[in-house]
Amino acid sequence: MRKKITISVLLLISLNFSGFSQLPKETPEQKEKRLEWWTDARFGMFIHWGLYASPARHEWVKKYEKMNNEEYEKYFEIFNPDLYNPHEWAKKAKEAGMKYAVITTKHHEGFCLFDSKYTDYKATNTPIGKDLIAEWVEAFRAKGLKIGFYYSLLDWHHPDYTIDRNHPLSVSSDEEYDKQNQGKDMDVYRKYIKDQVRELLTNYGTIDIIWLDYSFPSGKHGKGRTDWDSENLLKMVRELQPGIIVNDRLDLLEVEGGWDFTTPEQYKVSKWPEKNGQKVPWETCQTFSGSWGYYRDEMTWKDTKQLLVLLIESVSKGGNLLLNVGPTARGTFDYRTNEKLEEMGEWMKFNDRSIYGCTQAPEEFITPDNCLLTYNPETNRLYVHLLDYPMKWFTLKGFAGKVKYAQFLHDGSEIQFGQPRHNVTHQETLAEEDVILILPMVKPNVEVPVIELILN
Repeated sequence: MRKKITISVLLLISLNFSGFSQLPKETPEQKEKRLEWWTDARFGMFIHWGLYASPARHEWVKKYEKMNNEEYEKYFEIFNPDLYNPHEWAKKAKEAGMKYAVITTKHHEGFCLFDSKYTDYKATNTPIGKDLIAEWVEAFRAKGLKIGFYYSLLDWHHPDYTIDRNHPLSVSSDEEYDKQNQGKDMDVYRKYIKDQVRELLTNYGTIDIIWLDYSFPSGKHGKGRTDWDSENLLKMVRELQPGIIVNDRLDLLEVEGGWDFTTPEQYKVSKWPEKNGQKVPWETCQTFSGSWGYYRDEMTWKDTKQLLVLLIESVSKGGNLLLNVGPTARGTFDYRTNEKLEEMGEWMKFNDRSIYGCTQAPEEFITPDNCLLTYNPETNRLYVHLLDYPMKWFTLKGFAGKVKYAQFLHDGSEIQFGQPRHNVTHQETLAEEDVILILPMVKPNVEVPVIELILN
C-alpha cells in the first residue's frame, strides 16, 4: 500500500510540474509589446450567454436551484435565439467605444455555443441549429474589434466531471462525494478540455484573448492546476496562438508565463495591483447589474455615471474595464443594456482621448479633490475628469510651469488659467506653484466633463 502511495505521489508531482520549463519565455519588454494593443484599448465587452438566458434567473441558476441534468434539459430543448444578430451586437460595442470583446463559448453549465465535435450538448443541436460563435467572430472582426473567448473549466453537464463544492449536486459529507463520483474519470474530462480549447484556437482564425475560468483549489472538494492539467493546457494554448493574451485563473500565479493579466471581479481596486512589488497588467470585469447572464427581474442596475467612473478609475490606475452584457434567450440585448451602452458611447465619442492609450498619471501630478487623472505618455497630455463639477475657480496644486494649454475635451474650447492673483487667493490657501483654471459657472452638458492639459 505504501509503495502504491509513493508512486501516486511521484506521478502527481510529475503532472504538477510537467511543462513548467516548456512555457514560452519572454522578456518584460516582449510581454509589454504583446499586450500593447490591449493596454491601449482599455475598454472591452464581456458577453455571458447560454441556456441560462431562458430561465433568466442568473447564470448559476442550475447551481442555485440544485437542478440535475434532466431538470435542466428543457432549456436545451427550447433554445432558439431567433433574433440573434451578432452584427448588431458588434455595432453596439463599437459605438459604445469598446475595442475588444470576450464571449462565453461554454459556461459552467457545459453548453457550447460553438460546433464542437466532442459533445452533442451544443447550439447546433438546439432549435437554432447553427454555430453561434462562428457568426459572432465574423461580425465582431468585421467591425475591427479584437476577439476573445471565455471557456469554463467547470462543467456541470459532462458525465466525467467530478462533483465538487461548486457543483449543483454538491453534498454535505466526504462519503456522499465519494459515492457521487464513483465511475467518473477526470482524465477523460481533462482531455475534453484540451480537445475543445484546441477547436476554439484552431477553427476561428486569430484569437486575441482567452479566459480560462476558474480555479478554486483551497479547502475540500475544490479544483486547481492538477485537476485541469493547467501547465500543459496553457502550453498548448501558447503553441496554437503565440500572440494570445491569457487571464490568471488557471491556478498558475507562481509559474513564470502562467498568466498575462490579473482579473479583479466586481470591485474597484484601491491602487494599481502589484505582484512581488511590481505593477502588473490588470482588467476589472464588471456587470451592469448583479448578474452576468440575463436576469429579467434583477433591478440593481448601475447608472451611467457609475459606469463611466468605473472606466475612468480603471484607466487612472493603469487598468482596463471589461463590461458585461447578458443577452436574452431570443438573442437581443436588454433595453437597459442598450440605454447604458448608448449613453457611454455618447461620452466616449467626445472624450475617448482620455481613455485610449492612457494610464496612471505620473506621481508628480496631485489629483484634485473629486477628480480622476489619466495620462497619455505618447502625447504628454493629462486629463482631469471632473466627477463633481467645481465653481468658477479650479485649483491645480503644484502645476505651475507644467501646463502649456488647457481646454475642455468635449468641444475643444479654451480654458484660461494663471497663477494665483490677489483677487482669488482669499478663497483658499494657494501657493506660487499652483495653477488656477477659470471654468464656466454652469457645468457643460457632459456627464463627466474632462479637461485636457497639454503639458510643457
